[in-house]
Amino acid sequence: MEASATSKLLVSDIASSVDHVPSNYVRPISDRPNLSIETSGDSIPMIDLQELHGPNRADVIYQVAHACASYGFFQIKNHGVPEKTIERMMTVAREFFRQPESERVKHYSADTKKTTRLSTSFNVGSEKVSNWREFLRLHCLPIEDFISEWPSSPVSFREVTAEYATSVRALVLVLLEEISESVGLAKDSDCKASNTLGKHSQHMALNYYPPCPQADLTFGLPGHKDPNLISALLQDEVSGLQVFKDGKWIAVHPVPNTFIVNVGDQMQVISNDKYKSVLHRAVVNSDKEWISIPTFYCPSLDAVVGPQPMAVPVTPLSYTWVRLCPQQELINEEEESHAVYRSFTYAEYYEKFWDRALAIELY
Repeated sequence: MEASATSKLLVSDIASSVDHVPSNYVRPISDRPNLSIETSGDSIPMIDLQELHGPNRADVIYQVAHACASYGFFQIKNHGVPEKTIERMMTVAREFFRQPESERVKHYSADTKKTTRLSTSFNVGSEKVSNWREFLRLHCLPIEDFISEWPSSPVSFREVTAEYATSVRALVLVLLEEISESVGLAKDSDCKASNTLGKHSQHMALNYYPPCPQADLTFGLPGHKDPNLISALLQDEVSGLQVFKDGKWIAVHPVPNTFIVNVGDQMQVISNDKYKSVLHRAVVNSDKEWISIPTFYCPSLDAVVGPQPMAVPVTPLSYTWVRLCPQQELINEEEESHAVYRSFTYAEYYEKFWDRALAIELY
């Protein structure tokens, strides 16, 4: 039974035909999710963006600063992405993964450089233990360059996904400005986050975690950090995301019509370690499938990333704009601080991220 099941390419097709986890998915005993005791009662901050353009803007920016420095994660509500757009995206994602294997596997590739691909686990070419995950990875900026590669089935997939990607990009650009402002860096209208680090790139992943017969033996994704600038995650009603803080795993329970935002490695570098890219992971469920849709916002591959110049310390009442010009370094000369990281191109970093199979060290 196991031999025939594991000969399948996609984990969802394996999951439908086994009553135990195949051996290549079983984590070492020291690296298994103890689902009953490892999640604390804490939670990541929830930030209401409704006041962002009103008299309480300073308070919202301070909440962002606190969340990025203390958690590396926060949730947002009243974010401006239409609820209908979110519902349609989640529906079409579910429809895609419920198609027959013969339809889904048309998009399968283990080549991490492909801009549209369906795969399983994380990087099947370099990892020792597989992950209980199937995913569709899409590049989506500019949409017109990639939409013809996207799946044409379900029939609404391209239209719905393009609408969603456009709405989330608008949100991400707002978030970049908030995060930039909150870290308290030099104001320069020509060097706003939305205009720097090259032309930018935007990727999406549609993650599908099928029900797992032994959810305590494997992960959907083990603990890792995101290599990009920031990520914005949409998840369905099943709890699966966990964030590591103060030696404990925090379960991030789903809240309808919200996004989960996290600091990526590049923002940690730009902020010179003031903001943290933190470990997070996906656990699986023994009874329910789980879908999550992260959007990864990245510098362009040729962008030079490095610490940026800080203007003033962040306080609840005093903020200035971030400067993300790649030729600068983050040094507050009055405090005699120094750049923690050397500068590098994003292409250099991103290639190493895929090659090291979710190793967690920053470059």
